[in-house]
Amino acid sequence: MESKLPRHFYHPKYWPVWLLIGAMWGLVRLPWPFQKWVAKGLGFLLYNLAGKRRNIVRKNLQMCFPEWNEEEQQKRVKDVFYHNALGMVEAFNAFNHPSEKFHSKVDIHGTELLEQAKAKGKGVILIGAHYSHLDFGAALISLVTDATVIYRPNNNPVMDHFILKGRQKILKDVIPRDNMRAVIRALKNDEVVWYPPDQDYGEKHSVYVPFFGVNAATITATSRLVKFNDSPVLMLSYRRDDNSDRYTMEFEAPPEGFPSGDDAKDAELINQALERNIRKAPTQYMWTHRRFKTQPDGKGNLYRS
Repeated sequence: MESKLPRHFYHPKYWPVWLLIGAMWGLVRLPWPFQKWVAKGLGFLLYNLAGKRRNIVRKNLQMCFPEWNEEEQQKRVKDVFYHNALGMVEAFNAFNHPSEKFHSKVDIHGTELLEQAKAKGKGVILIGAHYSHLDFGAALISLVTDATVIYRPNNNPVMDHFILKGRQKILKDVIPRDNMRAVIRALKNDEVVWYPPDQDYGEKHSVYVPFFGVNAATITATSRLVKFNDSPVLMLSYRRDDNSDRYTMEFEAPPEGFPSGDDAKDAELINQALERNIRKAPTQYMWTHRRFKTQPDGKGNLYRS
């Protein structure tokens, strides 16, 4: 951590965040089985205390996986909170240990596709999703290439500072999501840019296409980025196997027909590709986000109790 921080970071309202950071700093220096045990306890607490988020997760899973019965739904909601808690622990591991430490724990597929894309000299757009182990995924990416990521600043300035500094240790650069000029500049500089188009950013620059069969506001910037620099696109996913404590990271070709020149068609193709990868480990996705909050003409509140 830096020795000099803004004075207001030490205000009592931020003390709980500092306590969390300190506890996690100590936790990631203990054996991994103990870290997982703590994550299970933390996930249990979050499930029982974060009622609003629990309802969001439950509603998301009900809409996206109607084939699950009520008992399965309840179990999967609990699993989502466990994976979110474990993702936090994994993030602190990524921020506090060299990425090489995790090389023996990951199986990487499709690196030949990445090398072929990089060889074109146009930069590379890696399209991924918000998995619960997002920051640990950054450490896995760094094992095979330098990468620049796009991010949304955390609402808590102390946590945002810590996360940003952690990501900067791992990655080539970190760009706020609203600075598209910097993203285009990175591609023109032949950088690999990780881009997540799977959250609801409102109606502006979005089209309405299905995501898990549900109407979702989906940003169109993905296909526009390709047009700006003719950059090759790859799909990127990673998931954990809790039984073996191993991870799988995959680089895959973009969906057939992408880009098509039609923003709505392109958004739908990307959503379908993201959905296929999320279904490989569905509770490891960040279902705590209100993915379907924006609806055409402001109609309907899908998260109303």
